[in-house]
Amino acid sequence: MIITENEEMTMLVLGNNKKEITVAASFMLRISLIIALFLSLSFVASAADGADLEVSVLRYEPVPAEIGEYVSVWVKVENLGYAKADDLSIKMVPDYPFSVDSSENAIVNVGILTPDNAAVHEYRLYTDSAAKQGTGSFEVWYQEESDGTWFKKEFELRVGSDSFDSKGTIQLVGEPVKEPEVFMPGDEGTISFTLQNSATDYTITIDDEQYDTNARIQSASLEGTEGIKVTTGTYYGNGVIGAGESVDLTYNLVVADDTPDGTYYLDFSIVGSSHSYNSNWRIPVQVDSSSVRVIPSKPLSLENAEGTLEFDVANIHPNELSSVSVKLEAEGVEFSPSEYFIGSMDSDELFTIEIEAKAVSEDITFPLDMVITADYRNGLNEHTEEITTRQLQHHVVENGGGSGIYLVVLLLVVVGAGAFYYYRKKQVKEGKQEKD
Repeated sequence: MIITENEEMTMLVLGNNKKEITVAASFMLRISLIIALFLSLSFVASAADGADLEVSVLRYEPVPAEIGEYVSVWVKVENLGYAKADDLSIKMVPDYPFSVDSSENAIVNVGILTPDNAAVHEYRLYTDSAAKQGTGSFEVWYQEESDGTWFKKEFELRVGSDSFDSKGTIQLVGEPVKEPEVFMPGDEGTISFTLQNSATDYTITIDDEQYDTNARIQSASLEGTEGIKVTTGTYYGNGVIGAGESVDLTYNLVVADDTPDGTYYLDFSIVGSSHSYNSNWRIPVQVDSSSVRVIPSKPLSLENAEGTLEFDVANIHPNELSSVSVKLEAEGVEFSPSEYFIGSMDSDELFTIEIEAKAVSEDITFPLDMVITADYRNGLNEHTEEITTRQLQHHVVENGGGSGIYLVVLLLVVVGAGAFYYYRKKQVKEGKQEKD
């Protein structure tokens, strides 16, 4: 191929242009990467430098908030971020039975709040005179800057009476009643308490002043522990408990599936007529996974494809189990009854059962795996448990009925022959006597 001078010059120009374009593109790519890196660093810096506000309630007085009276609430706003809040405002938004003493006092402008600093403001809320004992709620709204987004957080206050002149004392009567008495992992149940006013008279005189002996339960709460959850909320009493009278409280419990065996302690606390009448108890709850054992009481074997299997069923759980039943399963074998129902079993009770078994398939290879399953109830909790797998054996026994018949026939023949011989001998003797 022959290249002219003009063509050669054209190729040189094009080559130089391509080189310049490549250099320019590389330069632009580098500039773009630098700009993107700068923007990303700026974004990270701006995100890290933002204000992070945390709102909480330091305390409130009196405790509980008294019905028909004012309660003081101290709200704390803390800046945990890396930049200041330019124009912080907080707002109290109460729900019934609370209300702000004045609408003008609901919003407070704090102004600038720098990092690692906090602002505390006291609000006064009125508790409605028609309120009931229990809990009331309110929200605290806050914004970092004027015309910015409002954020909110909800809080609760306990409502009741701080003190009464009554002198009755609440006592826990007897042991708490648990149903079931001993829990298994995964169980649900209840625990009940009887609280009684220990006073025997309706009045008492102290320093020449007479007081009634009524008692009050402002609140009663049961707190769970790791592995045991209390799903019933706090009880708030309404009214009084007279001398010698009592009240029963019941709480629902849920035991986690993976709770280890052992004894766990729940905290039962009551607030009485005043703080001097408060009480706290540690309530033990036992968790035990032991249940039913099924033990063969004679060899597990069939003779000529059928037989009777015998088992000892024992309840090794610390309390009664109800609706206990045992079921056997093996491929190609029928059991009668298909499920042996026992019923209620006390702790450590032993029950012996018999189940008929019959092979219904010719394609069975012995020994054969036989699965033993038990169903039972602990309280209201239904359990199905695979107890164990045992080996079912088989023996063939020859039928001895034919030889027995032959012996009987032989015996009859011998007896018959003897009788015939005796008869013939007697006839011969009588014949001789007639000749003589």
